[in-house]
Amino acid sequence: MNRPRLLLVTLITITFALTAIPFRSPMASTTRTGSVTSATPMLEPRSGHTATLLPDGKVLIAGGMRRNQDFYKSAELYDPATGKFQPTGDMSVGRVGQIALLLRSGKVLVAGGWVGHGGTDSAELYDPDTGKFTAISRMTARRGRPSATLLKNGDVLIAGGEESDNEPLPSAEIFRAATLSFQPTGPMHHARVSHTATLLNDGRVLIAGGYGDSVSSSAELYDPKAESFTETGSLTTARCKHTAGLLPDGRVLIAGGSDNRGWNGNLNSAEIYDSKTGRFSAGSSLINSRFKLPDEAVALESGKLLIAGGSKVVEVFDPAAGKFAVASGEISAPWHFMTETKLKDGAVLLAGGYANDDRATEQTWIYMQ
Repeated sequence: MNRPRLLLVTLITITFALTAIPFRSPMASTTRTGSVTSATPMLEPRSGHTATLLPDGKVLIAGGMRRNQDFYKSAELYDPATGKFQPTGDMSVGRVGQIALLLRSGKVLVAGGWVGHGGTDSAELYDPDTGKFTAISRMTARRGRPSATLLKNGDVLIAGGEESDNEPLPSAEIFRAATLSFQPTGPMHHARVSHTATLLNDGRVLIAGGYGDSVSSSAELYDPKAESFTETGSLTTARCKHTAGLLPDGRVLIAGGSDNRGWNGNLNSAEIYDSKTGRFSAGSSLINSRFKLPDEAVALESGKLLIAGGSKVVEVFDPAAGKFAVASGEISAPWHFMTETKLKDGAVLLAGGYANDDRATEQTWIYMQ
């Protein structure tokens, strides 16, 4: 006669026990490393801009867009000493998806990018001493979103990019720092844009992924001595708009990006390239899938690599553990084509980007280990 009542009491006890177990999201058990906090906003909302650390420790923020077809000529400087931005000289043309590299001279090379619906061949130098941009000779081709790599001899390899919408290029060129001129080199074996280019310890450059006719799994190596490209092993996953970074042991981490489905094909996969074997192997996955990332992951003082953008979470790859961890705190949205710049004190400035509505943000954050 008492069994129904006993069964009801038992069910109530089990239910209470289950509800007493705290809920843990997938992020709750993830290893944490460092922290992200909001910082002073830029003077303008920007995405697809460049951020270059200058010899005096300031950061040059140049170009980018407010939204599609609203491109900036303006530039601004971030001063870590004050945590504030101030205006500096304007570029000769409004551009987005350009390259910007600090040369041994202390000046910054800015070249290419999109102006309207096509790439540009214009180039200029920013002089931190005067705060002005000066036009120099033009590149050998119009290039929107090419890759750029500072070689060990001080010259710059510029590869691929788009001449106009949906016209990726196989060509490449060298910026000769001594003469401030551009000369053809290569070409690559495959036309590509939104790929990565990573300087290896032996002076060669690993070019990986991107898209030509479709998203590519191909990779190739540029040899500055021979001034030519040779094919190497293929990525385990075809990807574009991903990020790459050199690990302390000379291997290369490739992470994130997207496949041919674009916004619907964001990847959380990662892989490692071994230059000794010329092969890629699958690695631990990112915690969040993400694409439209900065071309180069930030090498932290610890030897770890920081990856930001495409997600509200900032992730750090630990080569010793072979896994990703997340920073405490988050950025405000999964901003795409933001920039990440390691400052002289080891902190990282994260700036700008755009969300799904194509509108850029002026927000910035600081990552601290």
